[in-house]
Amino acid sequence: MGTGTILLVVFLLVVLYYARNVGSRPKDYPPGPPTLPIIGNLHLMPSKHPHLQFKKWADEYGPIYSLVIGTNVLIVISSGAVMKELLDKRSGIYSSRPNLYVGQHLLSGGLRMLLMEYGKTWRRVRGTVHDHLNVKAAKSYVPYQDLENRNMLIGFLDDPKRWRDHLRRYTFSLTTQMIFGFRCTNINDPKMHQLFDGFAEFSEAINSPAAALLDAFPFLQYLPAALMPIKKRAMQLHEKERDLYVGHWLNVKKAIQNGTANPCICVDLVNSQNTDGFSDNLAGYISGSLLEAGSDTTYATLLGFIQAMLLFPEVVEKAQDELDRVCGDSIPTLEDEPSLQYIRGCVKESLRWMPTAIMGVPHAVIQDDTYRGYRIPKGAGVMWNVWGIHYDEKQFPSPHIFDPLRFADNFQSSAEATLNPDASKRDHFQFGAGRRVCQGMHIAERSLYLGIARLLWAFDIKKGKDENGVEITPNPADLTEGLLVQPKPFPVKIVCRSEKRAEILRTEWKKVEDKLDVNGQWEKIPEGMFFKEYKPL
Repeated sequence: MGTGTILLVVFLLVVLYYARNVGSRPKDYPPGPPTLPIIGNLHLMPSKHPHLQFKKWADEYGPIYSLVIGTNVLIVISSGAVMKELLDKRSGIYSSRPNLYVGQHLLSGGLRMLLMEYGKTWRRVRGTVHDHLNVKAAKSYVPYQDLENRNMLIGFLDDPKRWRDHLRRYTFSLTTQMIFGFRCTNINDPKMHQLFDGFAEFSEAINSPAAALLDAFPFLQYLPAALMPIKKRAMQLHEKERDLYVGHWLNVKKAIQNGTANPCICVDLVNSQNTDGFSDNLAGYISGSLLEAGSDTTYATLLGFIQAMLLFPEVVEKAQDELDRVCGDSIPTLEDEPSLQYIRGCVKESLRWMPTAIMGVPHAVIQDDTYRGYRIPKGAGVMWNVWGIHYDEKQFPSPHIFDPLRFADNFQSSAEATLNPDASKRDHFQFGAGRRVCQGMHIAERSLYLGIARLLWAFDIKKGKDENGVEITPNPADLTEGLLVQPKPFPVKIVCRSEKRAEILRTEWKKVEDKLDVNGQWEKIPEGMFFKEYKPL
């Protein structure tokens, strides 16, 4: 036997030795479904509606179980109490992200804050963002929210068939004002639609079976794109997304340096770039990530709310009774919120009933840990199964029913509920946990309140009809696929409740429209905004 042959045999023996346990579940891991050699549980991973299968596994294996996916392990948390113990109380080691090849490297160029691993860059970016999205700063954006909400209501009044686009413009324009300093005034704006459509493609691609395969067996990442079409598609999506995000950034950066930009979050990013050396690509993705987060999730939650109103018309009746009693013929404001507990319940129930981050965004543990006698290995992905928790009968009885009264005695804000040491008192788990908790929850909660309260005060939401005049009842289980989901399109009939309410809407819009210039932009930015000043080099 020649030397080359001996070396080949030794190499194969070494490979077989290290691969002998690939796909198997060590006895000290949390329980889970039976595995197969090499692939583990990969063959069991559902290609559609994975939240349903993950809930079944939770019912069978308990509030913490494990899935072995090729060379990787995923710990799945399906209990608020376990989530509190690990992701909150042990956040120092549970706040990283798995190394997602397709999601972070190909789709995002390693720049997306949402998927960034825990480290110096993430902490620096997080600190900059926190300055602008904390409780104090969030309150200063109320004039933006009020303006965009009134504009949305006029859209519902004048062109109800485009109600989805009015919702999109509402959440998008609010976010562009905070981040870039300009309003989106047109529901046909191509950059707005590119954001929503592009993010939907990103969400679907990152959760695709092909993406999971490349993470499970990293050696496949070296295959050419011709053999792995997901690679070519992901790089194309990234190129389009980068052009959008960096384009927005470079435009506002130039305006800031020229002194022609309105106050906005990007002013602080320009300052950070001057002192910390942020690249334009990273700054573009920081601002772009904030844009997608502030636009898409609130929009999707409002979609879910409108669908719920078609399925549970008794909620519309109760909500409108409360609104008429408290507000009468005055448009609801944030000052009315303490007196509108049923509406507050609608907001909380919307976030629970149809969570857009349906299985959360996986964390990763940065060192070996033990919990309840189970070993959780360093590098393991840790998923908080939002759907599984929200549809746990023990915490939320009759979970498929949209019932705002389940929060009749819950007077917490989302932030307060997130910090509540008793996980059973938390209203929903949509905004995450630990150091990865959503920083924009204060803003999102106000946008949802204004959207829900004013839409129900002004409009009736009714089922659409088919060509034969038969009402169409949407199926709440018919959701888009991906990391973030939303109801698939369904018909709705939007009708203003009275001519008087329509007149009031126009009067209320006129009050703020007079503060805008001919292009629909603020003539003068409202006072009290929480923005920093530009400090040129």
